[in-house]
Amino acid sequence: MTARHRVPSLIARAGSASALTLAVVGGTVLVPGAASEAEAAAVATKAVQIAASKKGSPYKYGATGPRRFDCSGLTLYSYKRAGKKLPRTAAAQYNKTRHIRSSQRRHGDLVFFHSGRSVYHVGIYAGKGRIWHSPKPGSKVRLEKIWTRSVWYGRVR
Repeated sequence: MTARHRVPSLIARAGSASALTLAVVGGTVLVPGAASEAEAAAVATKAVQIAASKKGSPYKYGATGPRRFDCSGLTLYSYKRAGKKLPRTAAAQYNKTRHIRSSQRRHGDLVFFHSGRSVYHVGIYAGKGRIWHSPKPGSKVRLEKIWTRSVWYGRVR
């Protein structure tokens, strides 16, 4: 599909954009940030696929792959393989992401579990209220339904 065929959807996504926001060049509508949004979505989708490929890998505290993972080690590994850098711990990853509402979440966003202000666990959103994560000692990387409302969401930049 060419950019010209996407014009109506791009304009719709841009909403009530000003003349400064939209630029028409040679019959093609350019929306600043649309390419970077698409690139970010592709990276996020790849990160989900990488996490899914690690299904069954055992949990090991402090492990960052490729055979064993703790929770933030799985997110770090998945995003690194997808082309993005993340800090090592769940709390540091939370501080590095763009915080979003649950209504804005999409595949590849990070899901942070917290108690009060302290982040203690992280997984990668896989859609339909589920995450890929490495839960705890004695368990393996798996797809699981989010079990609590005490979560925050972050989008990797």
